[in-house]
Amino acid sequence: MHAKDKEIKTNNIIPFIPEGDFYFTKGVEAFQKRKFDIAIKWMKKATDMKPDEPLYKCQMSIIYTEIGAYHAANQLLTSVLQSSDYIDCYYLIANNYAHLGLLNDARKYADSYLDKEPDGDFSDEARSLLELIDIDEEDDEDWTLEDEDELLIYQETAFYHLENMEWEKALPIIEEMMTIFPEHSMAKHDYTQALFFTGREQEAIDMEEEILQENPNSLYSHINLALYYYEKSIKEEYENHIQALINIYPIHEQQKLRIAITLARTGFHQEAYARFRMLSKEKVNSHVSYFKWYSVTAYQNGDPGKALTIWEEGCRRHPKLSKEEGPWI
Repeated sequence: MHAKDKEIKTNNIIPFIPEGDFYFTKGVEAFQKRKFDIAIKWMKKATDMKPDEPLYKCQMSIIYTEIGAYHAANQLLTSVLQSSDYIDCYYLIANNYAHLGLLNDARKYADSYLDKEPDGDFSDEARSLLELIDIDEEDDEDWTLEDEDELLIYQETAFYHLENMEWEKALPIIEEMMTIFPEHSMAKHDYTQALFFTGREQEAIDMEEEILQENPNSLYSHINLALYYYEKSIKEEYENHIQALINIYPIHEQQKLRIAITLARTGFHQEAYARFRMLSKEKVNSHVSYFKWYSVTAYQNGDPGKALTIWEEGCRRHPKLSKEEGPWI
């Protein structure tokens, strides 16, 4: 090729300058592959190209939500609402507030979304979120600072005994806590556990059934009754409660953990394994039961290496665990 011809062909090349849609598409592809760092980079390029496009910012907020950056997600969504009325933002903000434990704010935005879009793309999710908030408020009680300190001491003491399956020691502590703090609903659920595993099984079941009748949204009643009926081999009742749990994805880590453990203890190892993998370890590593049952489900799902790693970490954090049989037994 002559130099002149080469120069002409070079000059005819049209430079490719991607529009925002190209970057957005690449970001979505990376997000679907769970490559979140790369997805954020592409989405930032997309928003730089089209800063007024609400869809780009909303998608970036969803990525932030996925990695737990809830405040950053809500900052983006709030900026969208300042310049447009992109209704989906209301649900997305509600979801982030729920993860942050700000349930009143979550309820407000979920209600706003349903007021504006009762049949919108996120209407089912918004209603489910409101149901979860109702369930979560079972634990939401007001105490004075002095009461909180005293209650915390009782809770920590009872927690230690329950986690180590020291049921006889847990019973009098919980009984005393129930006398001093009769409105503290969680104590009743802990009490039925201690009752059940000290041989007073029917008394524990009757008490949980009574609580559930008064509050059909009681997550902890479903958790306890699923386990009790499983242990008693009462299949129909057990299946009713376990199916209720399989369809519930709580907001708080402690509730997520309780469901994961219950699924593991009743033979739903695949479902339990998925739940354990979704937990934030930093928030639940004070629980011996987290390491014990997570390692069991890992082993039962064909990953003995991971099971051993979890078990060994559990033994380092909680030396008493080493006295129990490993997940391979």
